[in-house]
Amino acid sequence: MDELDELHPLFVGAYAENAQILEEMIVEFLRDHLYWRRNFHPEDVPPIPTSAQYREDYVAFIGALKREMFRLSADLKRSVPFFSPRYVGHMASDLLLPGVIAKVITTLYNPNNVSEEASPATLEKELEVGMQLARMVGYPCDTDAEPCAWGHLTSGGTVANYEGLRNISALKFYPLALSEAVRVTRALHERIAAPTHRDDANETAWLEDATAWQLANLSIDQVVSLRREVLSVARQVLSADAFEGFCDKIEGERLEALGMVDFFGLYPELQGASVLVPGTAHYSWEKSLKILGWGKRNLITVRTDAHMRMDIAHLQEILEQHLKEERPVLAIIGVLGTTEFGTVDPLGDLLDTRDAFRARGLEAAVHIDAAWGGYLATMFRRPDGGVYPREVLRKQFHYFPSQTVYDAFTAIGRSDSITIDPHKLGYIPYAAGAYVARNRGMIDFIAQRAAYVFDVATEREGATAQDVQQKLKHLGQFILEGSKPGSSVAAAYVTHRVIPLDGEGFGKILRHTVRCCEYFFDALEEWREKVSPYVTVTTPIPPDSNLICLAINPVGNTSLAAMNRFGRQLFSHLNVDASKPIQQRDFIASYTSLLHGALDATRGEEILGELGVSPTTFVPSAEVDAGEHGVLDDHIFILRHTLMNPWLMAEEDGANYIDRYLDTLEALITASLSPDGR
Repeated sequence: MDELDELHPLFVGAYAENAQILEEMIVEFLRDHLYWRRNFHPEDVPPIPTSAQYREDYVAFIGALKREMFRLSADLKRSVPFFSPRYVGHMASDLLLPGVIAKVITTLYNPNNVSEEASPATLEKELEVGMQLARMVGYPCDTDAEPCAWGHLTSGGTVANYEGLRNISALKFYPLALSEAVRVTRALHERIAAPTHRDDANETAWLEDATAWQLANLSIDQVVSLRREVLSVARQVLSADAFEGFCDKIEGERLEALGMVDFFGLYPELQGASVLVPGTAHYSWEKSLKILGWGKRNLITVRTDAHMRMDIAHLQEILEQHLKEERPVLAIIGVLGTTEFGTVDPLGDLLDTRDAFRARGLEAAVHIDAAWGGYLATMFRRPDGGVYPREVLRKQFHYFPSQTVYDAFTAIGRSDSITIDPHKLGYIPYAAGAYVARNRGMIDFIAQRAAYVFDVATEREGATAQDVQQKLKHLGQFILEGSKPGSSVAAAYVTHRVIPLDGEGFGKILRHTVRCCEYFFDALEEWREKVSPYVTVTTPIPPDSNLICLAINPVGNTSLAAMNRFGRQLFSHLNVDASKPIQQRDFIASYTSLLHGALDATRGEEILGELGVSPTTFVPSAEVDAGEHGVLDDHIFILRHTLMNPWLMAEEDGANYIDRYLDTLEALITASLSPDGR
């Protein structure tokens, strides 16, 4: 039995091969749910009488319901067939069987994971899912030690990114409010100290005497510890009423209370705090700065290198300038699997850079956007929690993982927080994103009600892990969302329980997807020769994971606009057209573009050279006019393929779906360039 055979019981199946299991289990647990309803208080009289089904209005309603359900069912047949190995487009695929069953059945119970009172069964499972994901990426998970991770599910990666930046902001400027509260509370003088970074030594400065710059450059771990230490001293020194007043003073001086204008009016030297992102960053980061009020202009783009990874040298230049100007950095965002190319930023080097500037007094939290690549970490994780050596992994692949990719995945645990999407490479039904933080102590800074007022027991010295866990069961206080479905939690929880998040569990699925990408990459060598009379083909960005892109140019063409027009014509046969039956498509792909200015200039010229296109035809959009087909010469149009379907390499008649796709693409190319197809 090979590894692909081991995947057979895991998914619903492209042809619903596991339909019987799905149907039997749903019916079994549907009946179980209905019996539960009937036995909650069986002595009660049923409010719907048995005679109701014979009334005219009842019959009419059921008739209307069936009619609309038939219409809905018919309309849903126009949906995108994500389950099929003929779909190699966006980040969606066949679904894991345990997630589907758990999602459907739990929906009937309709738990609301805003608090334990509304979801006693699934909220605790949500916190466990957070810990499952934390272990997967290497965050500390000993609940009796500090720091310890925590996490929860969101509606998607975008909300998780918002939450990551919101939480970082809450801690970044908290020490300033704390300092002001100490300053006006004379009884605390000479009793409270705070660690601050200095160039010359690791000194300890009195909290009230530290500069605003020093206070705004403490690490998340330092801020968590500082808060606990100050409150501990304050409880000893102050009366109960004075302590409550001290807490109120802290809250009143925080950024969240004063608002941007008043807070930075007090600390004008700290205005313009930056968020640094690579040029490949998801658009949600720009949205997050707008929504959270930091301003789009404070989103600073770090250049990418020839592999579309963050350019660490440019990052260092930007941080050097911020240190020189004493301009704060809210966060550095690293990407673990870009949505466009699947590329992985050099996170090991990024975190080393963060540490180097931290030692010089410039602190920047690091949040990893791993919405796409997070689950790939399972391939690196041994069942005992350790990581496989690179040489062990290399034996399983042709190319993967490169040293940069290996260093990135083994460095994640040093970051401050991470976004992961179970509804992508976790193969869980929508909607299921996740936010996970390395230090659960941050929850005390983001509660809607101050933790030291809401639950004093968890703030006392010697508070146990159980105290913290109980506090987290009021989840709605600590997250951006309010009401949230427990059904998504159940889907992730059950899936992770039956398919562990390590190399022997989920890693088997994702190893196969990376091998598919390597097969595609290798198959291109022979395929290029087959289509060479018609087109020139290149892989503009070497794949880091399981996404691969192609740029295609007709032989003899030197115009980028003409190449892009040809690429779009090809894609018109590979897209989803709502006006046509989906069955008319043999394969469905997606596309993206390499924009002028976002692409390393040297690599851009190399790509165009490989394609036979004149670099002079690749110009910034500001220098061109949109023609009949829009702007066509400020970008390189490329076909994008997400190879996450588990059945791509299923052999039938001597050919797998990757071979079939390349045959289909060849036929489209020859048809497009034939005399009749011009």
